[in-house]
Amino acid sequence: MDNRQLQQMVLDELDFEPSIDSANIGVVADDGVVTLTGHVPSYAQKVAAEQAARRVKGVHGVAQEIEVRYASDKRTSDDEIAKRALSIIRWDTTIPDDAVQVTVQKGLVTLTGKVAWQFQKNAAEKAVRRLSGVVGVLNEIELIPRPIASDIKKKIEQALTRRAHIEADAIRVNVTDGNNVKLEGKVDCWDERQAVERAAWSVDGVQFVQDRLTIGR
Repeated sequence: MDNRQLQQMVLDELDFEPSIDSANIGVVADDGVVTLTGHVPSYAQKVAAEQAARRVKGVHGVAQEIEVRYASDKRTSDDEIAKRALSIIRWDTTIPDDAVQVTVQKGLVTLTGKVAWQFQKNAAEKAVRRLSGVVGVLNEIELIPRPIASDIKKKIEQALTRRAHIEADAIRVNVTDGNNVKLEGKVDCWDERQAVERAAWSVDGVQFVQDRLTIGR
């Protein structure tokens, strides 16, 4: 597939995604790496545009250069964004009470604090990125070390084997320092790569996952 074909496929996917106003988004493709430019009216659309691009077959990397531009009459003050962010995080039952702190500067939300699981860290970011006025989210929430699983490597490999859409034999799992995981090998697509990483994060005791998987047959 040449660069022009990949560019058009990404543009088509952006147009197809109903949550994105793609009129002001530009796409440049270069050897499997796609650069997204232009502007959108919300941070949620910026995230959705990147996710849409990653879904396209042949995309191996995405450079995100889209700006978030709110209309002047829709701008929200930093203190109001912070209040709304804290409120929506408190409503999420997967996130422990008072575990996450929020600071906002010119629409950029920084999340700090400590949680036990990666999915809780992800949930906090997902909760605030749809708020009006947010131009970006910096997720600095730390993971609390949990009791080390007796055999993290074995549990991850078993989890990969159970998933029908993952070629577990093509993936190597290495564990260092008791709870740091390195994933190596090859997967067929971006969705499969994300599924492997999620499986690794789901194992009790994992503190860090280094994803070195490559995409391609």
